[in-house]
Amino acid sequence: MSAREPLPRSAEEIAEDEAFFRRYGAWAPLDPAALREFMAGFPRPWWIVGGWSIEAFTGAPREHEDVDLSILACDVPAFREHVGDRWHLWSNHGGTLRPLDDRFPEPLSVESQIWVRASAHDPWVIDLPITPDCDGLWTNKRMPGQVAPLEQVTWVAGDGIRYLNPEITLLYKAALQRPKDDRDLDRTWPLLAPTARTWLRETVHELYPDHAWLERMA
Repeated sequence: MSAREPLPRSAEEIAEDEAFFRRYGAWAPLDPAALREFMAGFPRPWWIVGGWSIEAFTGAPREHEDVDLSILACDVPAFREHVGDRWHLWSNHGGTLRPLDDRFPEPLSVESQIWVRASAHDPWVIDLPITPDCDGLWTNKRMPGQVAPLEQVTWVAGDGIRYLNPEITLLYKAALQRPKDDRDLDRTWPLLAPTARTWLRETVHELYPDHAWLERMA
């Protein structure tokens, strides 16, 4: 495998990262293989979103800042039981952190994130953006009216790990419009099935009528 592509970062981005680490602490994220070991025995579905899901689909190595694990909102109690007291869980909503424990058993929001670390002296290892659900069905964060069985919106790679479908990952990335998201679109678009291309183009147009990606997807 070739060396991972370094992410171009501006002085502003570097300063933002430094401020982030001073406030919240360091990260030492797991990779998918280590995450699979971490989740071994978890009785409910889980899958990877974000940049790792793009790399798994395209086969093109890219640099990663973290690993994004996701579960359904209804399965948060099962996740708490799975990690037990081995790990500390924190609910992160818009930069507000609160423990996710017996005192505060519910996340700040069903659309928030759960951060995982061993203790206050250890780095964060997992970023878990929660996926809202409707009676146990996957729900699109950008389009709450889109509800589907998890098997329709994810796929299982050769490593046995389940990943979010690439067109849905790109839809989530479209809201951010970062340079790395543009690169992910350029790498993924030629590999998408025609139905996936049509869905992504029409959905981006519906949500973001003036989005710069629309011309690139024409």
